Amino acid sequence: MEKEKATTFLKENLHFICPCHFGLESVLKREITDLGYEVSLVEDGKVSFEGDWQAVCYANVFLRSAERVLIKAGSFHAQTYEELFQGTRAIEWERFLPPDAKFWVAKAASVRSKLFSPRDIQSVMKKAMVERMARAYRRSSFPETGAHFPVRVTLMKDEVTVGIDTTGISLHKRGYRLLTAKAPISETLASALILLTPWKKDRILVDPFCGSGTFPIEAAMIAANIAPGMNREFLSETWEHLVPKKLWYDAIDDAASRIDDQIKTDIQGYDIDEGVIRAARENAKNAGVDHLIHFQKRPVSELSHSGKYGFVITNPPYGERLEDRKELPALYREIGEAFRRLDSWSEYVITSYDQAEKYIGRKADRNRKIYNGMIKTYFYQFIGPKPPAGRPGTKKDA
Repeated sequence: MEKEKATTFLKENLHFICPCHFGLESVLKREITDLGYEVSLVEDGKVSFEGDWQAVCYANVFLRSAERVLIKAGSFHAQTYEELFQGTRAIEWERFLPPDAKFWVAKAASVRSKLFSPRDIQSVMKKAMVERMARAYRRSSFPETGAHFPVRVTLMKDEVTVGIDTTGISLHKRGYRLLTAKAPISETLASALILLTPWKKDRILVDPFCGSGTFPIEAAMIAANIAPGMNREFLSETWEHLVPKKLWYDAIDDAASRIDDQIKTDIQGYDIDEGVIRAARENAKNAGVDHLIHFQKRPVSELSHSGKYGFVITNPPYGERLEDRKELPALYREIGEAFRRLDSWSEYVITSYDQAEKYIGRKADRNRKIYNGMIKTYFYQFIGPKPPAGRPGTKKDA
């Protein structure tokens, strides 16, 4: 009887919310579907799906483009703080939180809602949670010495969505990038952009502005089928009353069994700063993919390759500082000249520089608007021809 009860508990149906970069929801949706879960809703900057407690482990370990994994605790309409209090108190917090849980509203975001003060929203919700817990556990105080349960809430047009964070430190913190260059692209964004392209592991990939190596490293991890979260920890690993350790072991064992890091690849990263290249090599080593990537000090003006049908995927300087913007026209002309030398290649450029096409000298085949944090960027896609069957184009750099 106890075994039956445990099995039912593990297969309990849960609703999950995964935030992601605005504009890349389709990538995350495909990832979730490929894991075998049913996507229930796609909204700006987040994808929702259904799963059981094992999904907590699999989503955190395997998803490349999600920022974190939230369990949806509840949703309701609220235009007043009294409605917010009552709606929060109605959520079955005791279903998730043990009596010694440390719980708080870690983040509150409000868009086009009557309630807009994050501090007030957090305070009211905390009081409502305590009252619900007091009634459920028949006690007036809580030690909050146990596992952590940070809550994240969004108010959109007075509709409140409440999630419990299973991840902790954001999923873009893979654990390999100990050394960074200026304005590095995040691991989740780099991975999502690669997955948005038709690039596959048997195709050439070059990043001529590689910085700390994020694009080449994420590409190598995709090529070797290394799960992005298999070498880090997650907050919900301490929720043993909900997620037994065996579920985490099973997910990690599954991830380890899928790795194929003995493949041959042609993934390259260039930068003009020797110190940055050293950092990129160290980061690649930490990720376990240094043998799959060739890093080299080289300016974009010397970008060349003897192979055909390759890919450039890169994040060149934006000129965020006013004094740097004067140098951008010349830099983007150099980028355009380098692209023209790469016969039959596809080029993908993410930048906030809205004159990029003008100075590259070619209109992009596609242009996707993506928010990189608070910065509006453009993902310019210059799409080359497909290689003939049986000719992927994987010659090494001349």
